[in-house]
Amino acid sequence: MTTTPHRRIDAAGLVIALLLLALAGLVWSDMTKLQILSPYDLGPKVMPIVVSIGLVLLAIGNGISAFRGDLPARDSLDWKPIILILGGLAILIILIALGWGFMIGTAILFAATSTAFGRRAFLVDLLIGAGLAVFVYLLLGKLLTLSLPAGPLENLL
Repeated sequence: MTTTPHRRIDAAGLVIALLLLALAGLVWSDMTKLQILSPYDLGPKVMPIVVSIGLVLLAIGNGISAFRGDLPARDSLDWKPIILILGGLAILIILIALGWGFMIGTAILFAATSTAFGRRAFLVDLLIGAGLAVFVYLLLGKLLTLSLPAGPLENLL
């Protein structure tokens, strides 16, 4: 007689499924508050609907896998990459709030993120991030005329 081992419900997987479901509800709720009307059938409300449906499907799949105990074992948590990425994001937010603009903070965020993923060329990554920040600023700020936070470098362009 063969017996299957009793699988335990993965509590962390259930929490993730519930968080995905809550996020889907938040996106859907925000979408219903949009006052934008489109003369066409497809408008700005379509993408939040697609994202909400995708999040609900992910939540359902994750919940089913959590109940079955089918989720893979998780690796141990390494805080260094998380702190590097969150630190880079915090620096970006602080620099924008202090009026230093978009590009300097974005370059630092890029370099911090590449360091978090194991790359050890911080100065090179800072230059690459600066180049990408200039490209994004020119694309969004000048070509699409979106308002990005301006600082000393942005005022030069």
